[in-house]
Amino acid sequence: MKNILVILLVFFSFQNCFSQKTSKKISLSFNNSPIEVVLKDIENLTDYTFFYIRDWFEDKVVSGDYKNVSVEEILTNIFSQTSINFYIHTKNSIILTNNSVIYDTLPNGFLVRKEKEETKTEENTLIPVFYDEGIPQEEKIIKIGKASKSIKRRRFILKGRVLNELTKDPIRNVAIVVKGKGIATTTNKDGDYSLSLPLGINQLEFSAIGNKKTNKRVLIYNNGKLNIELQEIFETLDEVVVRANSDVNVVKTITGLSQINPGKIKTIPLVLGELDILKVATTLPGISTAGEGSSGYHVRGGKADQNLILLDNSVIYNPTHFFGIFTSLNPFTSSSVDIYKGSIPVEFGGRLSSVFDISTKDGNTQKFSGEASVGPVMSNLAVEIPVVKGKSSLLVGARSTYSDWVLKLLDSESLKKSEASFYDLVAKYYHKINENNAVRVTGYLSKDKFRVTSDSLYSYTNKLASINWESKLTKKNRLNVILANSYYGFNINFEKETSGGFDLGYNIDETELKLKFKYLMNDSHKFDYGVATKLYRVNPGNINPVGQNSTYSKIDIPKEKALESAFFVSDNIKINEKLQLDLGLRYSSFLSLGPSTQRIYTEGVPKNIGTLEEEREFGDNDLVKSYGGLETRISARYFLADDFSLKAGYSKNYQYIHTLSNNTTASPTDTWKLSDLNIKPQVSEQISAGLYRNLNDDMYEISFEGYYKKLQNTLDYKTGAKLLLNKTIETKVLQGEGRSYGVEFLVKKTTGRLNGWLGYTYSRSLNKFESEFSSETINNGNYFSSNYDKPNDFSLVLNYKLTKRYSVSLNGIYQTGRPVTFPTAKYSYNNVEFVTYSERNKFRIPDYYRLDLSFNIEGNHKIKKFAHSFWNISIYNVLGRNNPYSVFFVSEEAGVRAYQSSIFSMPVPTITYNFKF
Repeated sequence: MKNILVILLVFFSFQNCFSQKTSKKISLSFNNSPIEVVLKDIENLTDYTFFYIRDWFEDKVVSGDYKNVSVEEILTNIFSQTSINFYIHTKNSIILTNNSVIYDTLPNGFLVRKEKEETKTEENTLIPVFYDEGIPQEEKIIKIGKASKSIKRRRFILKGRVLNELTKDPIRNVAIVVKGKGIATTTNKDGDYSLSLPLGINQLEFSAIGNKKTNKRVLIYNNGKLNIELQEIFETLDEVVVRANSDVNVVKTITGLSQINPGKIKTIPLVLGELDILKVATTLPGISTAGEGSSGYHVRGGKADQNLILLDNSVIYNPTHFFGIFTSLNPFTSSSVDIYKGSIPVEFGGRLSSVFDISTKDGNTQKFSGEASVGPVMSNLAVEIPVVKGKSSLLVGARSTYSDWVLKLLDSESLKKSEASFYDLVAKYYHKINENNAVRVTGYLSKDKFRVTSDSLYSYTNKLASINWESKLTKKNRLNVILANSYYGFNINFEKETSGGFDLGYNIDETELKLKFKYLMNDSHKFDYGVATKLYRVNPGNINPVGQNSTYSKIDIPKEKALESAFFVSDNIKINEKLQLDLGLRYSSFLSLGPSTQRIYTEGVPKNIGTLEEEREFGDNDLVKSYGGLETRISARYFLADDFSLKAGYSKNYQYIHTLSNNTTASPTDTWKLSDLNIKPQVSEQISAGLYRNLNDDMYEISFEGYYKKLQNTLDYKTGAKLLLNKTIETKVLQGEGRSYGVEFLVKKTTGRLNGWLGYTYSRSLNKFESEFSSETINNGNYFSSNYDKPNDFSLVLNYKLTKRYSVSLNGIYQTGRPVTFPTAKYSYNNVEFVTYSERNKFRIPDYYRLDLSFNIEGNHKIKKFAHSFWNISIYNVLGRNNPYSVFFVSEEAGVRAYQSSIFSMPVPTITYNFKF
C-alpha cells in the first residue's frame, strides 16, 4: 500500500510540472445552501470538476457572499467546519478528501534507505500518514479530526463518552487501553474519557464488567470526539466473581484499591447461600473479620470503627443482619463497591483505615426489569421502573427473612426459644434533567429484632437518605451537590414479672452537606476540590424503668453535638506517559459543641473521682473543644512496562468519633463517642508501595503490596470497665499508640473455563499503652497484639465451567487464630477461689480454616424469554470444621473450666434460586 501511494505522489509531482495552476477568481453568493449545490455552482462558473463522495457532506448547509475571490478561498471557508480537505490537481480538476490531505511532494529523505529501521522525526516536520485499507470489515478505520499541512503537532486529544447500547446510560470505570503504546485511561461516573494519542493509527480496546469487549481502529489527524456504545452481556460465566476492570489495577494511580461488581458474586458459596457483598470483600487481601458471625470489618490492622462505609454518600454505622452473619446491603440494587485501603481520595475523611464506597444502580429508563431470589433464610426482590422513558426511573429493592425456623433446628434449648427477624428496603429515583444535569435521590431502611431469652428483646435500625445533584457547568468544570443524612439506633427491652423491667435506647444522627468540584484543566492536570460539613447529634443512652415493680432507676446520659468540616483539593498530574502523580490536601476541623457538662481532672494523674476538680457547664452551641489538622494524601504510579507498574503512596487521616466496646468483636450494642475535652481524636499515617502486573492480554492480574501504619490516640478500655450508660466514660478508657504492617499478595485469573483468585496477607496489628501509673498501663507498657491481629490470612476462590450452563465453585479460607487472654493460675482466699490472668492477648485460639463448595446451574441462554434463571446449590463448611468463635472460662464447683463457642460447626447445605427479568 505504501509503495502504491509513493508512486501516486511521484505521478502527481510529475504531472504538476506540466500543469499550470492558475488562481481563478469568481463571484458567488449563497445562503443556507447544501455544499453539493455550491460545488455545482463553482463548476458552472469555472472549468473545474469536483471528485467526491456525497455521504461526506451529511446534509450540511453553508452561507457566503464572495466578490472576485479565488476558488481556494471559497473552498477553505466552506470546508472550515467540516472534515473535508481539497486538492487542486490540475487546471480543471479538484479532488476532495475526508479527513486526510493529498501530498504532491515527499518529505526530505523519505526514499533514502537508512541503516537503522527507524529514525526520530523532528517535531516540526509533517509527514504523510499511511495505513492499510485491506482489513476486515469489523475493523474498519475510524478517522478522527481533519488533517492540515499547517499543523505541526504530533499528539492530539481524543475525547468521548461510553454508553450502554440498550439503555443509553453512561458506563463508569470502562478501561480504555491503546494497544502497544502504553497509554490507558478509564471513564468517570458520567462515562466520559480523554486520551492523548499520537498522529496516525491507534488501536483502542474498550472493556468493562458485564459488557462485551470492543476494539476500534482510530486514525488520528487532529483533536476529535468518539462516542462508543458497549453491548451488555447477560449471565456469562467467563467472568470472575470479583473482577476489576481490565488494566485498572495497573493504570490507576492510587494504591490499595479493591473493586467488587455485585452482579458477579453469584457463584461464590457463602453461608446459607445468600449473596453478600462485604463477605466477598473479606476474601481479598488486607480485609478480614474478627471471627465467623462477627459484624466488624478490619482493614490493614485497623479497628472496626475505623472504616467509613458509604451507601450513595450516606454513612452506614452497622451494615449487618442476624448477629453479623449477613450484610444489610442488597446485591441486586448495588452497582459497584470501591474499597480504598491505601491512598484514600481527599473527598473522604473521618476514618483511619478504609472507605467502602458503595453505589446504588440507576434504574432502567427504557423498560421495566427486575431480579429476584428465594433462599432458605430470606427472599430478595428488586425492580427497575421507567418513570419518564429515557429520562427518569425508580429502583426499589426489598429483602426479608423467615429465619426463625433455622433457630428451631439448633440443638441448644435456649436458642430454640429465641427469635430473630430482619428486613431492609432501598429506593432510588434517577432523573436526567438534560445533557448537563441529573439528580439522584436514595432512601434506605434496615431493621433487626432478636430475642435470645423470653424476657428480653433487642432491636437496631439504620436509616439513610441522600440527594446528589450532578451538573456540568462547562466543558471542563463539573459540580456535585450532596446532602446526606444517616441514623443508627438500638433498643433493649427487658421485662421480668418479679423485678419489673427497663427500656434502654441509644442513637446517633448525622447530616452532611458536600460541594464537590472537578476541573479538567488539560490532559496533564485534573483537579478535584470542594468543601464538606457534617453535624453530629448523639444520644449516648438512656434507661427507663418499665412496670410498677421495676427495680431499675431512670438514667439519662447528656446528649452530645459536634460539627466536623473540611476543605479538600487534589491534582492528578500526568508528568509523562509513564509517570503520574496524585497530590492531595485535606484540612479537617472538629468543633465539640454544647449543651454539655465536661469534667476537668488534675493534669498528669489518672482520671478518676479522686482527681476530679470541677464540672464545667456549656450552653447550647457553645464551643467545648476544637481539634483539626492537615491531612496529606500522595500517590504515584510509574509504568515499568505497558502492563507493569510500580505504585507508592502516603496518607494521613484524622478520626473524631470512636466506638466504645469491651467486646472482642463488634456488637449491635456498641456505642459511638465524640471527641471532647477528655478524649482526643485518633490520627494515623500510612505509607504503602506495590507492584502490579497483567499477563497474557489481561488474563492474569498479579499484585504485591506492602504497608506500614502508625496510630496515635487509639482507644482501649481498662480491665473490668463498664462502658454502657457511664456518665464518666473518660475514666474507663485509655488512649495510646498503635502500629500495623504487612504485605498483600493477589493473583487473579479473569477469563477461561477456570477463573478465580488466590490471596494471601501477612500482617501484624499491635497496640501500646504506657504510663507511669499502673492503672493506665497494659502489659507493662509493651506492644501487644490487638483483638483482631491475625498474622496469616489465606483465601482461594475458584470457578470452573463444566459447560456453558454448568459450573462448580470453591471457596477456601485459612486464618491464624485471633488473640485471647487466658487464666494462668488460681488461688484461694478465705475459702473463695480466684483466678489470675495472663498478659492481655498473650495467647491465641486455634487457627480457623473452612472449605465451601457449590454447583451452579444457569438457565438456557435464549434471549427472548421472560426471565433468565440461576440455581446455586452449595455446602458451607463442607469439612464440618468446628471453628472456635470464642473461648471463655467459667468457675464451677470442680474449678475453672474452659469452653469454646462456635457458630457453624457442621456442613450447612443450601439451595438458592435466582431469576432476572
